[in-house]
Amino acid sequence: MQNLRLLGLATAFAGSAFTAQAQQAAAIRGRVTTSDGQPAQAVTVGLKGRGQGAITNAQGEYVLDHLRPGSYTLVISAVGLKAEEKTVTLGPGQSAASVDFALAESAQQLQEVVVSAGRTNKFSRTNSDDVAKMPLKNVENPQVYSTVTKELLTEQLVFTADDATRNVPGIQRMWESTGRAGDGGSYYTMRGFVTQSQLRNGLVGNVATTIDAANLEKLEVIKGPSGTLYGSALTSYGGLLNRVTKKAYDKFGGEVNYSAGSYNFNRVAVDVNTPLNPAKTVLFRVNGAWNYEGSFQDVGFSRTYALAPTLTIRPNDKLSITLDGEFQRNTATGRTFFFPNSAISQLGFDRADQAPIDYRKAYSGPGLWTASRATNLFGQVNYQLSPTLRSSTNFASISSYSDGFGPYIGILGNGRGIGQDSLLQSDQSTRDSRGRLLQVQQLFNGDFQLGRLRNRVVLGFDFLHVRNDQFFFGSTYAKVPINSATYDYGSFNGANMTRLYNAGPPGYTYPVFNETNTYSAFLSDVLNLTDRLSVLAAVRVDRFANKGADGANAGFNQTAASPKFGAVYQLVPAQLSVFANYQNSFANRGTYFGYDAAANALTAPITAKLEHANQVEAGVKFDRLGGRFTATLSVYDIRVQNVLRTDTDPRGAALFAQVQSGEQVSRGVEADVVINPLPGLNVVAGFAYNHAELTNDGPATQGRRPSTAGSPTLANLWVSYRLPMGPLKGLGLGAGGNYASDNMVVNDANAGQFTLPSYVVLNASAFFDQPRYRFSVKMDNLTDQHYWIGYGSMNPQKLRSIIGSVAFKF
Repeated sequence: MQNLRLLGLATAFAGSAFTAQAQQAAAIRGRVTTSDGQPAQAVTVGLKGRGQGAITNAQGEYVLDHLRPGSYTLVISAVGLKAEEKTVTLGPGQSAASVDFALAESAQQLQEVVVSAGRTNKFSRTNSDDVAKMPLKNVENPQVYSTVTKELLTEQLVFTADDATRNVPGIQRMWESTGRAGDGGSYYTMRGFVTQSQLRNGLVGNVATTIDAANLEKLEVIKGPSGTLYGSALTSYGGLLNRVTKKAYDKFGGEVNYSAGSYNFNRVAVDVNTPLNPAKTVLFRVNGAWNYEGSFQDVGFSRTYALAPTLTIRPNDKLSITLDGEFQRNTATGRTFFFPNSAISQLGFDRADQAPIDYRKAYSGPGLWTASRATNLFGQVNYQLSPTLRSSTNFASISSYSDGFGPYIGILGNGRGIGQDSLLQSDQSTRDSRGRLLQVQQLFNGDFQLGRLRNRVVLGFDFLHVRNDQFFFGSTYAKVPINSATYDYGSFNGANMTRLYNAGPPGYTYPVFNETNTYSAFLSDVLNLTDRLSVLAAVRVDRFANKGADGANAGFNQTAASPKFGAVYQLVPAQLSVFANYQNSFANRGTYFGYDAAANALTAPITAKLEHANQVEAGVKFDRLGGRFTATLSVYDIRVQNVLRTDTDPRGAALFAQVQSGEQVSRGVEADVVINPLPGLNVVAGFAYNHAELTNDGPATQGRRPSTAGSPTLANLWVSYRLPMGPLKGLGLGAGGNYASDNMVVNDANAGQFTLPSYVVLNASAFFDQPRYRFSVKMDNLTDQHYWIGYGSMNPQKLRSIIGSVAFKF
């Protein structure tokens, strides 16, 4: 209750400050576009003869505020372009003026000029509207994040959000998508903790299958516990992935793309944008893709349809309304997952590269596929209440569905050595399973001064509803030899599993029915104490209401506060800063069963206390040489308390009792560097080291690295060169790859240790990019590396593949 009172006082204070400042300050705002109507991002808009300026955002918009009545000359400039000027007068009592600019260059020409000038880094974004839920440059944001730009996605021929993550330091995919409603998307590990891609434009945006990149403008990966601004239900202690999507613009244009290559890969993608009225106040854009791919193994395929329409209505300069959707359909066979079903000491091997299995064999037959779909709807209403106050009302409705088989392979050891083990061909099916999420969020953004201190404030109210109606069931089909030249592994197929289920009840059932509501309010303020020193203070209060599982289990309510603090000192204004932050997040772990020693039995369900994570981080950020050198170097320490762990005392009937006393420590260093050292040459590089350890845990795992923490050391690199001038201007080459150290996916004194070996995967691309067309080719896994990812499992990854692409622009 005390937290709610404090938040109410802060809300009232912020609201009165917004109102007071709105009556005193004026602003000049507008939009910069290219000749083909696309937004011109990262263009500088300044006041001639004054030090004040702004940089256009992804929509080409800028704001110059805190202005007094008078005449001003606006100057816009970008690398390699001639400056343009316009004069505007703010009269007494006038609160705002609007000034738009249209560049003579098209979006393609602007990009070519930027590359030719050699002073802009096309793979870098130095500001974001989403990370702090307010416009904020990276060098003045105390939080660490990485951005994968659309230019990098295009150059690497990235078709999925999964592939985009290979450009981010410290993130590792650990489980491929299963297509299951609710939890079917890919799993990653960041800073020692498991996470999924659940956010889209800052709101809930789950897709329960591999996420197509047709509508992806950029990918923002935000590091550390981020519950204060994003809520704990959609984030993990290691961080979050936020997909920023493509927006409509006010000219006709687009692209048609066809790609084909290894493993019967075929893809058609379209991007069409058009105004719907002569005044260009109603804008429509649609992105779509059809994608088919076979498998590098003897059985397997994936077929995806993705469609993403967006409609933007701008009745006037103050109001904009955006409605968009995300529709994806996927039919795919299950990936080949191998799970140790015995203690590692009973297997004949303890590393994936020692397993006596055929890397190219799925150990299953046809028909074991799952159909899944995502139907997601979004809405946003933005209104400029005053020159210093903006309202944003957001809505998201998420619906996922799945039905089909989920094959997996168990490895059963007998302790007699390599080649003597067996495989268990098993299935976990999903039947008419559904996941539903609804989010409504109201934001108020203000930028005002109290005295001489600048305040950039966001006040938010949030409601999140989650309902899962999922039904899983499964059986083991057969125990078979682990590697036989004569055995027909293909008998484990859809037809035979259907006959098995029709013959009798499945081996087990696993229903997932639950419903939760989360009511939240949060306030964040970036306060400039001086031109160089700023501090961030934020707090969120969540009321979590678990409604139980269709009456089978009693529900419960919990209230939690999540604070956040940060400080930034700019050693060189807008170019070099040092920062520090404290971030917090928590998790509602539901109920668990304790151990009643007197009865030697489980207790009644106990509502778990909130599990808390606290991070302390410090580092340095660079944005030097006119954007040619951007980098973030940081060191962090995360500590989690109140972790549920297995009770080591219970016996017999109380085997599954738990206690809430576990802790986890995760600390490390990260480096993210994006540079443009020479005209046409761009480099993206990253390094991350993480030490994770379970403390105050049971004897089997005390002091050990969690099996879900991933590889301790990760590195990524991409180097590309594009000819900036001459008859072959636009011709380029790119190459790079990823390194991961050994990954211990089983690490337990009782079960043993099982390791996925370290790997280096190299990739390359070549392209010829022109204003009206683009030819591209990429080769992934150049050296045909055998490597595995896993989540307590071993999952072989795709071998060498080559894909060519041709795109026509209009």
